[in-house]
Parts: sequence; C-alpha cells; structure tokens
Amino acid sequence: MTLTDKKYQSIYLIILITVVILFWNTLLVYPIKLFVVMLHEMSHGLMAIAFGGEIIEIQISKQIGGYCLYSITPSFWSSFMTGSAGYLGSLFWGALILILAVKSKKDKYITLVIGIILLALSYFVLQSGELFGTSMTFGLGLFMLIAFRYFSNFFHDLWLKFLGIISCAYVILDIKGDLIDNSNIGSDADAIAKLTGLPSVIIGIIWMCVALIIMFIVLRYVYKKHKP
Repeated sequence: MTLTDKKYQSIYLIILITVVILFWNTLLVYPIKLFVVMLHEMSHGLMAIAFGGEIIEIQISKQIGGYCLYSITPSFWSSFMTGSAGYLGSLFWGALILILAVKSKKDKYITLVIGIILLALSYFVLQSGELFGTSMTFGLGLFMLIAFRYFSNFFHDLWLKFLGIISCAYVILDIKGDLIDNSNIGSDADAIAKLTGLPSVIIGIIWMCVALIIMFIVLRYVYKKHKP
C-alpha cells in the first residue's frame, strides 16, 4: 500500500484539508502562505515578461504581503493581463502542483523544480534590499533541494499535496479578504477597476467565482482520475 494507490488518494486529500483548516493561523502554515505570495508576485512578473517587459524587483513581507515591480509597455491588455495574473496565477500554480502530486510517482523531481524556481526568484527579491523576503525565498528553495536529496518519496507526495491544497485555499480566502471584504485599498482589483471602469468589488467577485470554479474542476479531476 503506497500513497499513490488510487483508492487512498481521496482520504489523503481530506486529511490534508482538515489539517490546513485546524492549523490555518499557526507557524505550520505560515511559510506556505508566504510561498503563495511568492507565486502571486512571480505570476505578475512572468506575465509582464510575456508582454515584453521585465522584472525589476520583488518584495515579500512578514505580514504575508508583497509586490512585484516591473517595467512593461503600457497598453490596455498588457496592464489588464499583468494585473490579473497575481491571484489567478498563484491559483493556477497551486492547482498544477496538486494535480502533479496526485498523478506523478516521481514527486521528488517536482520538489526539485520548485526549489530551483524559488532560488532563481530569490534574486529578484534580493533586488528590493529586503532581508526577510530574500531569506525566506532562498531558504524555502534550499529546503526543497535538501528534501530532494535526502527525503523519501512518501514525504514528497504529502509535501506537494500540502503545498497545492494550501495554495489553492489561500488564494480563494485572500481574494475574499483583500478584494471583496476590503475594496479600494490599492489592490490588483483596484488597478483593473481603473482600466475597465467596473467597481473593484465586482472584479473581486468575478475572480472569486473563477477561482471557485477552477478549484472545483481540479478537485473533481483529481477524484475522478483516482477513483477506485
């Protein structure tokens, strides 16, 4: 019996979701919340690059926040897509990690790739001159590489599912807290609101609906593909 046995996948996912809920405001989950912020800011930067821009610096703060400073040729679509990439991009990466963790039998190599990406990302965090964010990004990336070298595939399977589930859950909660409960605070939705003329709370609701639909599809896909 292994973690990749199909009939046990749903049980593991339920247990992990329960752990996430019980320990949401503890140090156990705190580093993973910062990881989601890293995904969020990285997604802004990657979308800027896709539109011909470049990443200047990234900041990750102790308050589980951050920003990505980038240069880009201004246009409606470049601004719209880059501004929208943060929340939805981090949800995409979290969902991808969860799907790969469920489907793959070589989870340690997924951990390795994530570790390398975080080490590369720490360079842009370093450009902000902010020590906390740099040390957390580099440290988490280094942990991934150490885990790849020394930890069992059993650990990697649980670890990646843990990362994937928390990433998806946190994005949904973050959208609700930042964009719906507290609008007009200088968020990504406020920037999109200025472009489209729609109220930022409406942008937040649209993103929330998209996030919930994506999460439903991902969990349904994971369950169906591994149903006994």
